[in-house]
Amino acid sequence: MIPSSVLQKISSIVGKNNYLDSQEDKIVYSYDGTQLLKQLPEAIVIPQSKEQISQILKLANEENFAVVPRGSGSGLSGGSIPVENSIVMLMTQWNKILEIDSENLTVLVEPGVITSQLHSAVEKIGLFYPPDPGSMNICTLGGNVAENSGGLRGLKYGVTKNYVLGMEVVLPNGEIIFSGGKSVKDVAGYNLKDFFIGSEGTLGVFTKILLKLIPKPETSKTMLAFFQSRHDAAETVSEIIAAHIIPATVEFLDRTTIKCVEEYTHLGLPLDVESLLLIEVDGRHSIVEEDAIKVAELCKKHKCTDLKIAQSETEALKLKSARRTAFSALARVRPTTILEDVTVPRSEIAPMLERIDTIARNHDVTFGNFGHAGDGNLHPTCLTDERDKSEIHRAEAAFEQIFDESIKFGGTITGEHGTGLAKKKFLEKLAGAPAVEMMRSIKQAIDPNAVLNPGKIFSVKPRCEGTLPRSREEIKKFEELGVFT
Repeated sequence: MIPSSVLQKISSIVGKNNYLDSQEDKIVYSYDGTQLLKQLPEAIVIPQSKEQISQILKLANEENFAVVPRGSGSGLSGGSIPVENSIVMLMTQWNKILEIDSENLTVLVEPGVITSQLHSAVEKIGLFYPPDPGSMNICTLGGNVAENSGGLRGLKYGVTKNYVLGMEVVLPNGEIIFSGGKSVKDVAGYNLKDFFIGSEGTLGVFTKILLKLIPKPETSKTMLAFFQSRHDAAETVSEIIAAHIIPATVEFLDRTTIKCVEEYTHLGLPLDVESLLLIEVDGRHSIVEEDAIKVAELCKKHKCTDLKIAQSETEALKLKSARRTAFSALARVRPTTILEDVTVPRSEIAPMLERIDTIARNHDVTFGNFGHAGDGNLHPTCLTDERDKSEIHRAEAAFEQIFDESIKFGGTITGEHGTGLAKKKFLEKLAGAPAVEMMRSIKQAIDPNAVLNPGKIFSVKPRCEGTLPRSREEIKKFEELGVFT
């Protein structure tokens, strides 16, 4: 536990109105979107300036406690879950768009800005910020950068890292740096900003983020294609790419997910199909029309049983809701929904989905599958009940096999959700021991006292003998959280 005297110092830094320590508040900030992982923090702080963040981190180094940065808590890897002897640093009130620079096509934001709010702000003036995570209506840009989030438009436009030009960061030792800038070219020294992108809050606390914008596409065309075979759907995606058409979006839903979405949204989706593709092409009017016609032809060539093409923006949003509501629709089926993400080469999507089906049957658990067919990022989603320990154990075993299969197919254990606590034990199998040790070395160099979000991505060594848990019960709790091995 953090001594009361230290907690009083923390409170004095941010002020009583920005310091929370009631049991109710601790419970609220003890978990994220993973549902199964929970740990109470010692307190929650809402810093009002980068200087306050700096002071807290300096105090953390002096007094041996941990700081866990947090945005909306919508993450799905356990990255913002508190660890033992920690406080949560809540950044949601840092929610200002500081500057939109139309001449340089950049926007400077605070980390607590909601992603969809940035979309709306820049699109009003004809600009475009492409990354669109499924949780874009609640997730923060700071969390997007920390997890290197993707989204439905990832195939054509890339992911968050492709749009980060610079950032102001408070380092674990309390020092403040700004890395990057508006210059299109800059190769002076190491590219420090890329260390922080995807670092899951383990290397620094973002206070400002400089993002790249692009001109808003003139128009778009959205369609839903239905197939009786996942193989036909996968072949359609491959041939669309081979035809040199790069859609903004190519998403898929399997039979289980389609059924759940239809029961939830009543969109009129057919329930007798094996899979669905949501496809959107965008760009200049003439090109979009040509691409849409070609995509429709390729869908029909590969035995598409029905094709719905949106005739208006309202109808397009309705069609896209079939994909955007997938997780919510699945989550209604059972008390506990475990959403994961693995990525394989596009050519391996259909075989990987077959393996997921086999694994689910072998472990007697129910899965719904959806994801980004265009970039091979799949979201196998287990519908279960955490009160049934046997079922949860089978679900965990199934996911372990799914991760193994993804690696065998030349893929990865996470395409956009991050490693966090949930998948850290699989990292070495993917990256290899030397690579994981190199990551540890980077963390040790930047954060030698392990004060900033320790135990995420990989285990860290205890800071010093004086902070070790002394009882078997405490040791077990630390090991369960994976803070050290």
